[in-house]
Amino acid sequence: MTTKPNDRLSLDGKTALITGGASGIGLETAKVFAQAGAQVVIGDRNEAALQKAQAQLNDQGIALETMFLDVTREDSVVEVMRKVAALGSYEILVNSAGTGARMEATELPLERWQEVLNINLTGTFLCSREAAKTMLKQGKGSIVNVASIMGLIGGGVYPNPAYQASKGGVVNLTRSLALDWAARGIRINAVAPAFVRTPLTQSLLAEDGMEEKLLARTPLGRMVETYEVADAIRFLASDAAAMITGHTLPVDGGWVAQ
Repeated sequence: MTTKPNDRLSLDGKTALITGGASGIGLETAKVFAQAGAQVVIGDRNEAALQKAQAQLNDQGIALETMFLDVTREDSVVEVMRKVAALGSYEILVNSAGTGARMEATELPLERWQEVLNINLTGTFLCSREAAKTMLKQGKGSIVNVASIMGLIGGGVYPNPAYQASKGGVVNLTRSLALDWAARGIRINAVAPAFVRTPLTQSLLAEDGMEEKLLARTPLGRMVETYEVADAIRFLASDAAAMITGHTLPVDGGWVAQ
């Protein structure tokens, strides 16, 4: 029997963990996944934001679980992965936890550089490593990493070396792990959004003239919406992308095509 396209996009019966899921792209992805039928767990180290996110989605009729997760701590990652694996068929991980540091390299303290790398790159590695231990036993799984257009280009409208280095690392880690685990049933892809209205970009977009500069660099002429990134993540996580692995999909209004 032929499978309908919408069936391939369904996440029915699948358990998904979304790191950094209490706000921004992660929270929107949790909503989209739940509406697609997934059992959703969001992990975040901001416990107040976790409670707020759960209440917000519950008010919309969306049920999900929340867990404290600090992606920079190996013990925290191991414990959360163990709990998620106990829920059922753990098939999807979305690595959405992230941070930035808008500083010129000569002014960037080592501890801030390290913090960005620890969250964006090492956290992605730790969560992927631990999730894969369960997925490899199952012989199936899909991991989607949230990279950035800044991981695909060297420039921008301001210096951001720590963020760009970390997201470039995420892009190549995606390729590397995809090749390592492809024959064993795990697909790994990434999305690379342009600038999205989230709590992480709120102060940036409030700066005089900044939004105009960003829009001038975007061929489609507008900001990316969180649901547009979440829809791309859903596609890559679903059976509709069953033959796609090791790929980074820009969701950028044409930014990197210039």
